[in-house]
Amino acid sequence: MEEIIGVRFNSAGKAYYFDPCGLRLSIGTMVVVETVRGIEVGTVSIPNREVESDDIKVPLKKIIRVATESDKKQLEENAQKEKEAFAIASEQIKKHGLEMKLIDVEYTFDHSKILFYFTADGRVDFRDLVKSLASIFKTRIELRQIGVRDEARQLGSIGICGRCLCCSTFLDDFRPVSIKMAKEQGLSLNPTKISGVCGRLMCCLQYEQAAYEDALKTMPQKGSAVETIDGTGVIVETNTLKQQVKVKMDDVEGHKTEVYKVGEFNIIGEAPTVSLDEVRLKKEQESAPVFPEPKIIEEEPPVPEEPENRPMRIKKKSPSKRRRGQQKRRSGDKPEPAGSGPDTKPPVKKRIKRAPKKPQSGE
Repeated sequence: MEEIIGVRFNSAGKAYYFDPCGLRLSIGTMVVVETVRGIEVGTVSIPNREVESDDIKVPLKKIIRVATESDKKQLEENAQKEKEAFAIASEQIKKHGLEMKLIDVEYTFDHSKILFYFTADGRVDFRDLVKSLASIFKTRIELRQIGVRDEARQLGSIGICGRCLCCSTFLDDFRPVSIKMAKEQGLSLNPTKISGVCGRLMCCLQYEQAAYEDALKTMPQKGSAVETIDGTGVIVETNTLKQQVKVKMDDVEGHKTEVYKVGEFNIIGEAPTVSLDEVRLKKEQESAPVFPEPKIIEEEPPVPEEPENRPMRIKKKSPSKRRRGQQKRRSGDKPEPAGSGPDTKPPVKKRIKRAPKKPQSGE
């Protein structure tokens, strides 16, 4: 076990553990401590207590002293210097034409460093700006880009509830918030109604989420079919905090809705249910008498008789002229010349008349 004291450096910042060094301090006491950034002044938010050694990082930094009047006066001087540094840094940002919004300026207690907090849509090349600020203030300069939630915490404002922002008053850390929480709590999903001044989902959605999760375990889903003393119906609306449901039922005159508490109805079908007709049909089928199924005797199909073996007639095709000629050439016969045949007449021989011989001379 280790004895610790929790110190907070902002009104709504995280509490850090320090070694009290034998001091007994109460909540609200200002102390001077040594941190990673140097010497700083903080306020005690957790009095002396003992915690497990596994829950802390040892060795713990020690508390130097309780803040004196001179320390408090120096804090006031630092606050005045921070306002002057803010004006100078804003002019330098405009001079360099950087797309960034300066949020806050913080001096360390020993003036060893000045921290400038800003917001921007993307990454910003501020190397030239750091050189300009270092030449003006003659000390170490550190620029830190923060998100919109941290911006709302440092600037502070009033929420839609009429009270100061939770993040700037008592929240020590940002917890994840999802749209599922708004659905389970039955809130309107209009972004303007469930978003804070930072543009993100309101942190207060996290406060009652555990209670809603426990209550939803006993609540039926919307659209489930239920059976009540007035008849069967479908759940059309649920009220988690009151543990009530609104059931829509069919009447002789039309549709009617009734409100029942959890335990005054029985769930017939889980959501989503199509209609009440299907619910009634399912109920009638369950209450109808069950008759034994008739036995079906399976008979073997008749075997078809085999046809008698009859010789098949094969129709021979007459060979074509070209094929006939090929068959004759194969058998050694020459094809008949054109114009020959039994029906053709023999050619007529023409007689050639010769001239008479001339008598020879000397006869």
